[in-house]
Amino acid sequence: MTKQFGDVTLERVRENVWEIPKEGGMEVPARVLASEALLEQIGEDDSLQQLRNAAHLPGMTKYALCMPDGHQGYGFPIGGVGAIDAENGCISPGAVGFDINCGVRMLRTTLSYDDVRGHEEELVNVLFDAVPSGLGGGGVVNGTRDAVEAVLEHGVEWAVEEGYATEDDLAHCEDEGCRPDARPEFVSKKAKDRGMNQLGSLGSGNHFLEVQRVTDIFDEETGAAFGLAEDQIVVLIHCGSRGLGHQICSDYVRRIEQEHGDLLDSLPDKDLAAAPAGSELAEEYYGAMCAAVNFAWVNRQLITHRTREVFSDVFDAPVEELGLELLYDVAHNIAKRETHDVDGEDRELFVHRKGATRAFPAGREEVPAAYRDVGQPVIIPGSMGAGSYVLKGGSRSLQETFGSTAHGAGRLMSRTQAKQEFWGDDVQDDLREQEHIYVKANSGATVAEEAPGVYKDVDEVVRVSDALDIGDKVARTFPVCNIKG
Repeated sequence: MTKQFGDVTLERVRENVWEIPKEGGMEVPARVLASEALLEQIGEDDSLQQLRNAAHLPGMTKYALCMPDGHQGYGFPIGGVGAIDAENGCISPGAVGFDINCGVRMLRTTLSYDDVRGHEEELVNVLFDAVPSGLGGGGVVNGTRDAVEAVLEHGVEWAVEEGYATEDDLAHCEDEGCRPDARPEFVSKKAKDRGMNQLGSLGSGNHFLEVQRVTDIFDEETGAAFGLAEDQIVVLIHCGSRGLGHQICSDYVRRIEQEHGDLLDSLPDKDLAAAPAGSELAEEYYGAMCAAVNFAWVNRQLITHRTREVFSDVFDAPVEELGLELLYDVAHNIAKRETHDVDGEDRELFVHRKGATRAFPAGREEVPAAYRDVGQPVIIPGSMGAGSYVLKGGSRSLQETFGSTAHGAGRLMSRTQAKQEFWGDDVQDDLREQEHIYVKANSGATVAEEAPGVYKDVDEVVRVSDALDIGDKVARTFPVCNIKG
């Protein structure tokens, strides 16, 4: 069976796997992991063309990949995964994205849904007042230049030393909250200045803090290992490196255009801007990107600290009694040096995940000790009117996707179109009256842009991930209240 979208032809490899054959300057074939229904939605924008273009990046290994939630991005599709040879390939800021280490973390609590009933409106108002959000500045802490330097170098270890995190937080964060390859000296003064007053802030767009209840446990053993139970209250935090990460991406894309125009000219889309592996610019970008990764982890940690304070005040109990322990924090806009088996040989690769989540299976040493026997937690948010999911890394993720799966529901329509289709106040009213979900945001436009109808069906995205055994279902959650920028 084949499918045609414009000038892109896909061949069905097997159920939920579609391939764009290698042709022309493509280094490898390209694969889309999607049901027929999701593929039709992915094919509505330029995602497939962008994926085919991405397969031209030098050193791309095995396949250029698009996850089930894929949609059009900047150069490289969102939902894209590209594993590129770390010696003879390249590293691409466009395949990481502007919001470096945009990611999610989940806190589990000792509260049940009944404990929260009647407190929803108070909780959403106090959280909105306590956690800075929206465009521009303002954070949980007033950053100094020295603080930003320390955050960029040490990540969540800085937050532990400053009293904003615990050792347990470190143990349950991807990479224990610190990329050792971080090089703050390769981050521009302008980027550091932008980050200085944004430490501990959600930002705008699709970023949010959401209180949720666990509605379903699909895997009792893994659910117990993750500390999850039906009717339990959890908190999901989704944000990234704010203006600092955006500036780093802008700085290095501009430098690539100036210093590696020959490579750029060989690619079908200049938005795939890449620096050759081993070049001075590639090493500097990687060091700066890792520093932004650390910044984003601290950003989410400071929001966690403020959230713990709010819950303690609203429920009049110490944090220790309420739990609010970190289940896991995982990045979904990142490039990492990882070793993978490629045709029976271990190779060091820059694994680019842009709107894709690492999903390592049981036994992989990068998985925290607490979860190594069951697999890495994977957190996939849905829209604010739908469920979110906790998965575990699937046993076929390394073979199929370099240990990756989807990162969310994936957008169906642009922000401009969303604002034409939906009215923010109506969305808020409907969610509260029909679903008992309390939403608070800086503007009605933000709510309209993030209305449930703007997104793909997260249940179908997760079903495909589970069916392919790249990320297996553990639990489902449903919103209680949500704050947005």
